Amino acid sequence: MGTVFSFDVRGGDPDAVRAALEEAVAGLHRVDEVFSTYREDSQISRLARGELTVAECDPEVAGVLELAAEAERVSDGWFSPRYEGRLDPTGIVKGWAVERAARVLAAAGATGVNVNGGGDVQLLGAPGEDRPWRVGVADPLRPGGLAAVVVSAAGARELSVATSGTAERGAHIVDPTTGRSAVTDLVAVTVVTPSLTWGDCWATAAFAMGSREGLAWLESLPDVEALLITAGDEVRWTGGLAGRLG
Repeated sequence: MGTVFSFDVRGGDPDAVRAALEEAVAGLHRVDEVFSTYREDSQISRLARGELTVAECDPEVAGVLELAAEAERVSDGWFSPRYEGRLDPTGIVKGWAVERAARVLAAAGATGVNVNGGGDVQLLGAPGEDRPWRVGVADPLRPGGLAAVVVSAAGARELSVATSGTAERGAHIVDPTTGRSAVTDLVAVTVVTPSLTWGDCWATAAFAMGSREGLAWLESLPDVEALLITAGDEVRWTGGLAGRLG
C-alpha cells in the first residue's frame, strides 16, 4: 500500500493482544499482496488484465469491490474504483485494511486501539478511563502546524479521521468525470466518522467535488463531519464539527 502503519494498543490480555497484533500485521501484508496495483502478480492486477475472475480471487476481493461500488453509488460517481478505465480500488483499500486491522485487535480484548495508516486513523474503545482520543489534523499550508484537533465524543467507541489532499503526495486525486487530476479550490479535506473504510472514500470524493459541492454533499451524509481547507486559506466545515474539536 506504499505507506507506513503504526499501532497504539491499550489493555487486554498481553498474550492475546500480542497474537492479534501479529495477525493484524500479517493481514496488512496480505492486503498488499492481493490488492497492490504496483505488483504485476497481485490478484487485483491479474483481475484487471482479465487473467482471473472475481470468483477465482480471495473472498476479500469481492467484498472490497462491493464496498467500492457502494461508495461510487453514494457519491454519485465522484468516488470510482477505476483509473484510466482500468480496475483500481486502491482508493478504498487502505481505509478498509486499517479498519480491519483495528477490529482484529479489539476482538482480541484490547480496550483501546489506534491504527494509523499514512496519517488516516481508526480508533476503537478508549485510551484510558475517562480519557478521549485526540487526533491532530495537519495544516496543509503550514508544515508542522495543526489545523484542528479532533476529540472522540463521550461514550463513543468508534472514531476515524481521514484526510485527502495534495500536501503530502501532490496532485494524485483523479476527477472521475475527466480522468485527469482533480482541479479544485481545495488543498485538504478531513472527514470524521466512525468507519475509516467510508471516511477515506468520502474525503477523496469530496476533494474531487471542490469546496462548495463537497461541503454540501458531506453535510447530507449521516454521522459525518468534515473540515475543508482551500488553497486560499479559507476553512470550511460541516455544522456539527465544532462539537468534535478540542
